[in-house]
Amino acid sequence: MGNRVAREDFEWVYTDQPHADRRKEILAKYPEIKSLMGPDPRLKWIVCMMVAIQFLAFYLVKDLDWKWVLFWTYAFGSCLNHSMTLAIHEISHNAAFGNSKAMWNRYFAMFANLPIGLPYSASFKRYHLDHHRYLGGDGVDVDIPTDFEGWFFCTRFRKFIWIILQPLFYAIRPLCINPKPITHLELTNVAFQLTFDILLYWLWGAKPVVYMMAGSLLGMGLHPISGHFIAEHYMFLKGHETYSYYGSLNLLTFNVGYHNEHHDFPSIPGRRLPMVKKIAAEFYDDLPQYTSWIKVLYDFIMDDTLSPYSRIKRKLKGEFKLE
Repeated sequence: MGNRVAREDFEWVYTDQPHADRRKEILAKYPEIKSLMGPDPRLKWIVCMMVAIQFLAFYLVKDLDWKWVLFWTYAFGSCLNHSMTLAIHEISHNAAFGNSKAMWNRYFAMFANLPIGLPYSASFKRYHLDHHRYLGGDGVDVDIPTDFEGWFFCTRFRKFIWIILQPLFYAIRPLCINPKPITHLELTNVAFQLTFDILLYWLWGAKPVVYMMAGSLLGMGLHPISGHFIAEHYMFLKGHETYSYYGSLNLLTFNVGYHNEHHDFPSIPGRRLPMVKKIAAEFYDDLPQYTSWIKVLYDFIMDDTLSPYSRIKRKLKGEFKLE
C-alpha cells in the first residue's frame, strides 16, 4: 500500500478539447440530433418524486435505533442523494424548464438541493458551465485536482483516503483554484437550505439530519456511484480526456455515464443521450469506455501509474468568459 505513483505533474497538452470539433462533425452528418435538444418534461416530476421519497425517509428514520439509521444512510440515503446531485447537474443545463425559463431552473435546483442538506446548487451551476467551456483549463476548471492533491495522494492507501474525502475536495477546490464573488442566488440557496435543515431538526430531531448529511457525504465518497467522478476524465489511457460508462448505474444517475455524448451535446438531457450514441454510433463505439464504476475505483487505487495528477490540463489562450 506504500508504492508511490511515478507521475509528478498533470498531462499538459497544447490542443483544444475534442468535443467542439466532434460536435460539428456529428451535426454535419446527423442534423436530426438537434431535435434531441431542449428540456426533458419528465425531469421535474422525477425530481419531485425523489424529494418526496427522501422526506418520507426523514420521517421513518426518526424513531430507528442509531445502527439502523447508519445502515439505511449508506444503503439507501447515499444512493438517492448522489442521484439527486446528478439531477441538479441536469437542471444546471436547464433541462427541467428550458433556456427560456432559466430562473425557474435555478430555483427548482434549490428545491432539489433540500434533501442533500448542504447548499451547493447555485455555486455548482457557475463552476460546471466553466468546466464544459474550458475543460482542463488551468486556473478555471475546478474539476481538476489541486497540485497538493496530486503531490500528497500518491500511494494506494492515500488514494483510498482521497476517494473517501472527495466531497471535501470538491467543496474547497473552487476556493483554491478559481474563487468567485458570492451572488444573491448563492445567498438565497444558503438561506433556503439552512432554514430547511433547522426546521427538519426542530420537527424530527437529529436522526433525520444525520441521515441526510451523512448520506450526501458517504454517497459522494467511497461509494459505487462515485466511480463516475474518476471515470469521466481521469486519464486511464494516454491522450484520452473523456470516457463514457455504459453500465446499469446510469439508471440511477440520469445517464451521466454517457459522458462523451454529454460533453459533445450538453444541451441534450441525459434521458436522450443513448439516442445520440445510437444515431452517431461510429463516433463513439471505438472510444475507450467502462462498464463498471466499481472497477474504475479499484483500478484507480491499485494502479501505481494513476493518481490525482492523471488529468489532462491546458493553458487557456486568448480571452475567456467565466460564469
